Amino acid sequence: MRNLLTDNPALYEARFPDPGRLAGRWTEDCLRRYAAPGPRVLDLGCGTGRDAAHLHASGRTVTGADLSRAMLEYAREHHPGPAYVRADLRGFDLGADAFDAVVCLDSALLYCHTNDELDGFLASCRHALVPGGLLVAEMRNGAFFLGRTELLDAPAVNGFEWQGVTYRSTTRLYVDRTAQLLRRTRVWIADDGSPPVEQRSAWRLLFPQELRRLLAAHGFEVLALYDGPGPRTEPVWREGDPPGETADADRLHLVARLAPHP
Repeated sequence: MRNLLTDNPALYEARFPDPGRLAGRWTEDCLRRYAAPGPRVLDLGCGTGRDAAHLHASGRTVTGADLSRAMLEYAREHHPGPAYVRADLRGFDLGADAFDAVVCLDSALLYCHTNDELDGFLASCRHALVPGGLLVAEMRNGAFFLGRTELLDAPAVNGFEWQGVTYRSTTRLYVDRTAQLLRRTRVWIADDGSPPVEQRSAWRLLFPQELRRLLAAHGFEVLALYDGPGPRTEPVWREGDPPGETADADRLHLVARLAPHP
């Protein structure tokens, strides 16, 4: 399935600008606040490499991993510093005890749609992390959709201009309760005469207590699990903001520590 933005990384950055590197700064704050045991960081689902490069500039030794070859090529050219490798977050092996922290932002973890895929992700993280290593993740919150429909009731229409071309998208979300997925259909139309592009994607809807249970089963202790503030909340996270105490809004932020190996 074509994906206009991930197939065109420069267009992705134009649609989702982050000139202040908010996501990277929030991540670095988590790594410092919860004392990652060392500087080696794996950024899973690194995309264009913006966050990985920010962590690298902060003094971390960073590996960015993604499944998209287009994203990795773009990252190497435009956000150098980290090492970039191709890997599938649902199951990967980049070496045992190779990292002090694993970072997984922007709902990338939720592309694990099945329980087996979630187990594969967490088992791979456990293998990659040193004892005491951190898992830092940011994602949609499945609990938000319990009784709430404001993101489902009507399509969302957005637009932006890039290199003289105006792009408009119409996005529809619906909950597939049987599969426990939030499914998305998005149609892009550009005013340069190119045909419309339709893309379909889905995220696993994980609930906070379910996530705690999964993490515990793989040897992780949850240090923080809250809805905001974060890099994609409103209001957004700012330096010095403490983690929240609820898990009710539409984003979920996780910090967990790997227990020592038995």
